[in-house]
Amino acid sequence: MPRYFFEITYNGSNYAGWQSQANALGVQTVVEDALTKLLRTPTKIIGSGRTDTGVHCVQQFFHADIEKLFTKENLIHRLNSFLPRDIAIRSVRKVKPDASARYDAVERTYAYHITTVKDPLLLGLALHYFKPLNIQTMNQAAALLCGEHDFTCFSKVKTDVNHFICRVKKASWKQGGTKLVFTITANRFLRGMVRAIVGTLLDVGTGKISVKDVERIIKSKDRRKAGANVDPHGLYLVSVKYPRSVFID
Repeated sequence: MPRYFFEITYNGSNYAGWQSQANALGVQTVVEDALTKLLRTPTKIIGSGRTDTGVHCVQQFFHADIEKLFTKENLIHRLNSFLPRDIAIRSVRKVKPDASARYDAVERTYAYHITTVKDPLLLGLALHYFKPLNIQTMNQAAALLCGEHDFTCFSKVKTDVNHFICRVKKASWKQGGTKLVFTITANRFLRGMVRAIVGTLLDVGTGKISVKDVERIIKSKDRRKAGANVDPHGLYLVSVKYPRSVFID
């Protein structure tokens, strides 16, 4: 049966993250229900990864096996007609039969958005953080994240991973007026990792801890020594990358 990668974007405000759950609504469940209605057969999907409750997504991928014939444009249009307004399919590409949206991903990028002033137009889309911040020291601390490290200190304690090693390609803050954005790219992320990193870097920015302290926190592998998780509504999954070899067209 032909396999396809679907590019999806969503506002996560109304969902308990990506994954299907017994007692809460995940984006995965909504998409599977839409595909099942469209194809008139039970259809399961596999996403590129999980997002937490309330987290938004600029670009994520999932794969599904579809036997029914559609043009790509028609498939996107019809599937979007079954989806709610806060979820949309952007593109569809045919891939190799054994391609996995989860395991073949080689790079993921997240961004965390902050507003330094109260802005009703950013309600639910960015964290309002009113304390003065030193962006220079925050970027010095962010640079320590780059490279391959054990990030146990930034991971949720109860998680089903085999190891806590991640390879961070880049991590930095940018400020434009009253808006701050932290962007981080890595081969993989642990549960709660980005929100814990942002919380820790905000502690650096306010002077609560030093840049050297961040180095010690990473080496400690102790979640209790890192900062608190910031709210999920400022977090966005920005992009997921795959090797060209998985795609057929």
